[in-house]
Amino acid sequence: MAKNHSPRFLDIVNSAKSRVPECTVHDVKSRSDKGEDFILIDVREDHEFSKGRIPGAVHLGKGIIERDIEQLVPDPSTLLILYCGGGFRSALAADNLQTMGYNNVISMDVACSPFSDPFVMRVEQTDDGLKETLMTNRRRRK
Repeated sequence: MAKNHSPRFLDIVNSAKSRVPECTVHDVKSRSDKGEDFILIDVREDHEFSKGRIPGAVHLGKGIIERDIEQLVPDPSTLLILYCGGGFRSALAADNLQTMGYNNVISMDVACSPFSDPFVMRVEQTDDGLKETLMTNRRRRK
């Protein structure tokens, strides 16, 4: 469902995006598959996070991330990848974190929700408990 965002909101998003590096869900999955160290932060609202999230993501909503980030991540050089449902809130939050001195922040630009096609979250029981895995959905498109 497309949203009609106000022009002023889009102006500040575009301004933030001009300063914040972006990546795709594929990039994040590739980093994860390679074992790279990063913290994945979901900046969506509580009710969105409770409906589903990318495995391993930490929840710091856009409304509190600036307040709480230093407790979670005291080292401002830590690689942080922020995401939301469309890439707007994550860009705004990443821009603010950069203003706070975090110098390795990326916003994940998602063309669609990371929880729908073309991505699938697989949950399986292992000896160590539940294991969540974000997978590429390789279904053919018609």
